[in-house]
Amino acid sequence: MILAVLQARMGSSRLPGKSMATLQGEPMIVRQLERLRGARCLSKIIVATSQDAADDALAGFLVSRGYTVHRGAGADILARIARCADAISAVTHVVRLKGDAPFMDPGVVDDAVRMALASGADYTSNRVHRTYPAGLEVEVIKASVLRQAAAEERDPTARISPTAAIRNQPERWRQAHLRAARDCSRLDWRVKTAADLAFARSVYDALHPGDPDFRMGDVLDLLENRQDIARFAA
Repeated sequence: MILAVLQARMGSSRLPGKSMATLQGEPMIVRQLERLRGARCLSKIIVATSQDAADDALAGFLVSRGYTVHRGAGADILARIARCADAISAVTHVVRLKGDAPFMDPGVVDDAVRMALASGADYTSNRVHRTYPAGLEVEVIKASVLRQAAAEERDPTARISPTAAIRNQPERWRQAHLRAARDCSRLDWRVKTAADLAFARSVYDALHPGDPDFRMGDVLDLLENRQDIARFAA
């Protein structure tokens, strides 16, 4: 079973409440979940947020929409994700995704999962050797490896970056690396600031009405043809 865990929170210092900021009439978190439904390799999706009061409204909204939510310690993201895996029986791999990525591509998610399964790697990602735009990161971790890292890691700082202990030990944890057909690593499509949100809204306004399932290639084509939108991403 392949479990996707989408991290999301409301307490961003640069853009508070960004998970609920709207893109074409729906909160960004909902748009991300809609896109993930297009990934054929995922068995289940859980949104992992914190127990902080700031995330009460986010968790309540998602539950009201029928999504599965897990809440854990705000400063221990590693434990939060590991407990998502513990809560679901027969999980073999966990796909870690971040909540500031409204352009996440389900095809890229599927490619990463298929590589993980075919290679047998403990950790598979497109973030160690970056060729995809920032905001399309996918990490696929064996559930057994994730649990072991959660049990062993003692550094509080490292527990905020839940895959660092695995990612930084390639001699211990076997890795596989997904690369794009062309190097787009200079692009950053994450939503971290008000300017990033304006860019995301411009792309959604241009693409979503005609094709809600638009992919990475559609955004790249749009940026080549619409300099008014491309300027937002510069």
